[in-house]
Parts: sequence; C-alpha cells; structure tokens
Amino acid sequence: MPRGMGRGYGRGRGFYPFGGAYGIIDLLVLIGIIYFLVKLFLVALPYALGLLVLLIIREFLRPRPGFGPF
Repeated sequence: MPRGMGRGYGRGRGFYPFGGAYGIIDLLVLIGIIYFLVKLFLVALPYALGLLVLLIIREFLRPRPGFGPF
C-alpha cells in the first residue's frame, strides 16, 4: 500500500479533490498558477516572435557556401 494511504486518507466520505476548506485553497492556488502562466506567456510572446524574425532574417543574409567569389 502506498505511504500515507493506511491512515484513513480518503475513507468514509470518499475522496473529493476540492471538498472542504483545503479544497477551496487548492482551487484558488491552481487558478493563481494558471493565471500567472497565461500572463507570463502573453509577456514573453512578443520577445519570442521578435527573436524568430531576427533568426529568419539572419538566415537569409548569411552567405551560402559555393555562391560568390569567396
């Protein structure tokens, strides 16, 4: 049996992931994490797109071997 399951964890009323006060706290923490990740994605997206554009421009400007005098 996994550790911690022998002490009545989940017995009686069953296992409800968001039941009770701790369930509400868990739900609020999960919403906060998702909100933070979405905000982080929105902030980082323009920088990532700019970097991608710069890499594409660099690839077009880079001289190809075998083409040209050198």
